[in-house]
Amino acid sequence: MRDKTETMQQWLVRLEWLDRWGYITAGLSLLILGMLIFAQSWITFVLTTTKTGLLPAGLRLLNDLLLVIILLELFRTVVRFLQTEVLALEPYLAVGIIACTRRILTGSAELSHLPQITPELFNRYLWDVGVNVAVIMVLVIAVYVIRCRSEQPPATPTP
Repeated sequence: MRDKTETMQQWLVRLEWLDRWGYITAGLSLLILGMLIFAQSWITFVLTTTKTGLLPAGLRLLNDLLLVIILLELFRTVVRFLQTEVLALEPYLAVGIIACTRRILTGSAELSHLPQITPELFNRYLWDVGVNVAVIMVLVIAVYVIRCRSEQPPATPTP
């Protein structure tokens, strides 16, 4: 019986080691991908500004930079988890807020470059913006609630 327990403990130690390395490689991948997208975005911006104009190139750069921020926030979350072994909810809410903002900007950029906007397309755009704004509001309220809860001192048991 004792041998089975020791064998199981050895397997658990190995699995925890693999788990930690999985997080490390995923985090490094997020960081490298973010840096590559950042560099490629600026190169594309410089090359396309003269062809398409500043506004379209700038909107695309802004969209790409928001994606880089999302990747960096996820990288930071992985690093924090490796340091504390506590998975925090707030960074994921921030990623959701950034992603919705990015979608609103992308949608408006796409709409502004169409030669003709049909009422149906404009209606779909308004619904998309409305849903994204609603999601942003819910996520902001969730961040507020989480911060308020973390500021409260822990309840002491009454005798």
